[in-house]
Amino acid sequence: MNRRSIALSLVSIATLIYGVTFTIAKDVMPFYVKPDAFILLRVLGATVVFWLAGFFVKSQKIEKQDYKKIILASFFGIALNMLCFFKGLSLTSPISASVMMVTSPIMVLIFSSILLKEKIIKRKIIGVFVGLIGAILLIVYGNNGDNTDTDSTLGNFLVFINAASYGLYLVLVKKLISKYHPITFIKWFYLFGLVLVIPFSFIEFTEISWTSMPTDIYLKVGFVIFFTTCITYLFNLYGLSKLKPTTVGVFIYLQPVIATIFALSMGSDSLSLVKMCASGIIFFGVYLVSKQPKNTTK
Repeated sequence: MNRRSIALSLVSIATLIYGVTFTIAKDVMPFYVKPDAFILLRVLGATVVFWLAGFFVKSQKIEKQDYKKIILASFFGIALNMLCFFKGLSLTSPISASVMMVTSPIMVLIFSSILLKEKIIKRKIIGVFVGLIGAILLIVYGNNGDNTDTDSTLGNFLVFINAASYGLYLVLVKKLISKYHPITFIKWFYLFGLVLVIPFSFIEFTEISWTSMPTDIYLKVGFVIFFTTCITYLFNLYGLSKLKPTTVGVFIYLQPVIATIFALSMGSDSLSLVKMCASGIIFFGVYLVSKQPKNTTK
């Protein structure tokens, strides 16, 4: 198996983990662990794991000018990304959140054109607008009839901000990960991320009632920390070192499929006409954005 095939396989596994995380994390929040506290648990756990892993790889010095770039990547890839995602997921449904994440490749295209000067053709511009129309429909109407006691509109909007932040992170991190060993980069990435999220998460973290948490909730928290945080970020970093940001972004299309199947099987969510229509519009927009020209080599 060549390196590209390995990268595609690892990114696929990461996508599967992300897909089931929508429901697993929703079971934990906000009753047992509030969103911001969950973020601190996740980032703290990942920081410890990756710094321990750093002892088993060859030491590599980070260049001074790259520290600012890593901090910026940490802000968009951890702080803003996770704060919006977990808060948004606590207010909306797993299916709506997973569909909203599909807009991330559209954001990758926009940021790639701005920062990497990639050319955008007319079809892709149309795809961006179509996808954003679907996102707006899902934000405003996606949870009608569901979770009426929560502000689902705000929840969907926060997940959209999370998707945009993740898209920008994919573009910003591309050059860095080709320069450093994945463990070397990610241990600093999470350390800076931990510093950034502590001010927003510490109060809710102190409110966690550890003694009242059932065993299955402990296991779900552990799943999110180890698999959703450590494994997926490591797998995606390897994927980004061998693939284009837009290629890695395309795998996010599978998340709503996995999340929907898992959420319906667990009885955690339901489908509605608005969700299906908005999803179809978003997928069509993403298709226009991601379709390769006919003269592109394989």
